[in-house]
Amino acid sequence: MARIIALVDGSVYSGSVCDHAAWVARRMGAEVVLLHVIGRREARRGDLSGSIGLGARTKLMQELAELDEQQAKLSLKRGRAILEDGAARLKADGVEKVVTVLRHGDLVEELALLEREADLIVIGKRGEAADFAKLHLGSNLERVVRASERPVLVAARAFRPIERFTLAFDGGPSAVRALEHIAGGSVFRGLKCHLLTIGEETPDLREMLEGAEAMLREAGFEVEAEIVSGQPEKVICEQTRARETGLLVMGAYGHSRIRSMIIGSTTTAMVQGCQLPVMLFR
Repeated sequence: MARIIALVDGSVYSGSVCDHAAWVARRMGAEVVLLHVIGRREARRGDLSGSIGLGARTKLMQELAELDEQQAKLSLKRGRAILEDGAARLKADGVEKVVTVLRHGDLVEELALLEREADLIVIGKRGEAADFAKLHLGSNLERVVRASERPVLVAARAFRPIERFTLAFDGGPSAVRALEHIAGGSVFRGLKCHLLTIGEETPDLREMLEGAEAMLREAGFEVEAEIVSGQPEKVICEQTRARETGLLVMGAYGHSRIRSMIIGSTTTAMVQGCQLPVMLFR
């Protein structure tokens, strides 16, 4: 049975993550594994020696230990509540089989243990600690996408019915993987396809696009294919808005983190700038 992993953290995106996961699950006939990871405690205790007397220090350490225990219990209760709410939402959305998993540790490490038997991962654009005022993406998003061997669906803030998708196709390995996934799977079946390549038109670029278009048409898709020149980040966002695209599909993070820090990342710009869900392939 196909399996989808949905990452929920209690943020405002958690409900949308469940809705997007449910949409895919219904189309694939898949089960959904809801995963909530309680992160490792990052705070460190300071040195309580010095001017504090031994008796006072011992008492303080006992109080801090009790506080830690209380916080750990609250984190567990909160995690269970998040998973229960998510499971109820998924079942209300028509998903028959839902599994909940609560873990402690690093999100990427825990996800790596579960994704081996998964077909897709769903995560929100922003997490609980994201800066919404500045529209910063969630701190774990890039880590998950770079580390995962599975496609990652990045959920927008609210789910909207999806009738058309845009495939940003550049002929690279990750874009070809996305193309093959679309043509051979059931998730996109029956949706209209906008096949978009960015660049100055050349015979080679046109041939590449026509090859991708032929593959999709042979798989039964209704396809509108075009080449548009300009900056990818700007063109893709403009094109998806103009066509009321419900989902953007593209390759992800084709360069190293260091290169992305120096010249920027098209993937990050797309996820951040386009107000729609994005499915990413590595």
